[in-house]
Amino acid sequence: MSAPLSRRTVLRGMGSAIALPMLEAMMPLTALAVSAPKAPVRMAFLFVPNGMSMDAWRPATAGALTDLPPLLSPLNPVRNQLNILSGLAQRHAEANGDGPGDHARSTAAWLTGCQPKKTNGSDIYVGVSADQLAAQQRGHLTQFASLELGCERGAQSGDCDSGYSCAYSSSVSWSSSTSPVAKEINPRLVFERLFGSADQGPEAQARRRALRASVLDYASAEATALESKLGQRDRHKLQEYLAAVREIEIRMERFEQTQASRAQVGPTPAGIPGDFGEHIRLMGDMMILAFQSDLTRIATLMFANEGSNRAYPMIGVSDGHHEMSHHGKDPHRLEAKRRIDEFHVAQLAYVLNKMQSIREGDSTLLDNTLLVYGGGISDGDRHNHDDLPILLAGKGGSSLKGGRHLQFVPGTPMTNLFVSMLSRFGANMDKIGDSTGPLRELL
Repeated sequence: MSAPLSRRTVLRGMGSAIALPMLEAMMPLTALAVSAPKAPVRMAFLFVPNGMSMDAWRPATAGALTDLPPLLSPLNPVRNQLNILSGLAQRHAEANGDGPGDHARSTAAWLTGCQPKKTNGSDIYVGVSADQLAAQQRGHLTQFASLELGCERGAQSGDCDSGYSCAYSSSVSWSSSTSPVAKEINPRLVFERLFGSADQGPEAQARRRALRASVLDYASAEATALESKLGQRDRHKLQEYLAAVREIEIRMERFEQTQASRAQVGPTPAGIPGDFGEHIRLMGDMMILAFQSDLTRIATLMFANEGSNRAYPMIGVSDGHHEMSHHGKDPHRLEAKRRIDEFHVAQLAYVLNKMQSIREGDSTLLDNTLLVYGGGISDGDRHNHDDLPILLAGKGGSSLKGGRHLQFVPGTPMTNLFVSMLSRFGANMDKIGDSTGPLRELL
């Protein structure tokens, strides 16, 4: 009887180290005789700024999601994987005597449940975020304890919102009360972090990129040798996974070549797509690959920083997002805000559908994930932090019921959700921020 393949097996080439998805060959034969391999639970937090078009977000009634509200209709293919959570609040995003600054507070409090200290200096202070609490307990099980991604550059200093440091509005992940975790916004750098071989150094990676070679080109011999030892289902799964890696490389090469061919460099930094939707999708793909290959089980992805005033000309919105969120019931602004929210949900649909398509034994990657989507402001015009737009996707190891709109008592701390999630993730916490206990409906 041959020994099972190590879960840490990688395919190596010049400047590359490709981690593998879970394969049956990695399981003891005795385990396979009983059941298919059991995948680990993953946890993700996807953040969107400036509130939500709540009239189009909130289902009409609590209970079964027989019909999704208009804003969430792109998620119909995965409706049974969704729990829409109403009534959750982040009271430490409120002023509580600190005056204006709702955008910065809402981001800093979103995953911490703590009141950020009002300062635009270096003495920032808030609390440890839920993702990092999970990483502290479970991050040692993977190569990367957690993965922090975004689509807009952050800053660790300066005044971004009424006396609040830019660190607050550009960070949802905090490893300590004083340390925001920097996010990476360049897809190429994320790709090299995941699949670049550290023992061969950045020089080998640079040579490979200069030759326009795929990470797979130099690992093809090892891939072929490995395939010869695998069963049919494992070979098919490996081929699908490697094809997904190559497809991402091709997309990055395409926009990088377009940037290089321009007569002058535009406002988009090198390595970042000019197409904002493609930027979000690529970062989502990086998260998915990291989950699939078990490089990490914890990730955050900020579609944009809180207070972002990015325009969305690709959907006919030439005005800034933050500006349109202060709609004052103006029909033009309300429509612009709704279009932006629809655009973001469409990118979420891309991520969830892709996760649902990836098989893991008798389940899917989405079955084995707990993914939160939403933000720390409800109505962007009112800057309120109660009844937040929060969606929980995935079944956390095929154990959580989906297809529901759960209505909680108004003012229920959002951190109660995190206590419940971390329990399913295997990182039990009695208290997170202002939590008062788990959400019983999710136990």
